Amino acid sequence: MRVAKKNLIETFELDRLKYDFMGYDFKDLDELSFHHLIVSNSFCTNEDIEDEGYVECNGVILKRATSHDYLHVIERYDLDMFYAITSEMLDEKIKGYLDFENFKYIDDILNNFEREYSGKRNRRGNEIIKEEYTRRLIKR
Repeated sequence: MRVAKKNLIETFELDRLKYDFMGYDFKDLDELSFHHLIVSNSFCTNEDIEDEGYVECNGVILKRATSHDYLHVIERYDLDMFYAITSEMLDEKIKGYLDFENFKYIDDILNNFEREYSGKRNRRGNEIIKEEYTRRLIKR
């Protein structure tokens, strides 16, 4: 496990909380991935930035199969919503803890995305919003 990922998991007590920066729950730490928050992975790799940008100040921890994948879907279809979610996660990093107020804002953004893009299909004919993307803490 990369040092930055391990430190973020420890700092934000994700192993105890069992949910990520967007309010998606997980069971095992193996389900989590590092999301480049400010400077993208591709830019970091191309520009030979320290450890390919895997540094604490440039990332958050998301559940790979849901929130992380979903966030990148949103990035492809609606940059304004992507940046709004990014802003909420940055706010959590500044606060130093995961906050249900941020989760509420993130959920509102996700609900808007789901309303706007419901039924939309990708090039392969698959719906871009998978059912598992809609299951998050705030919906319980």
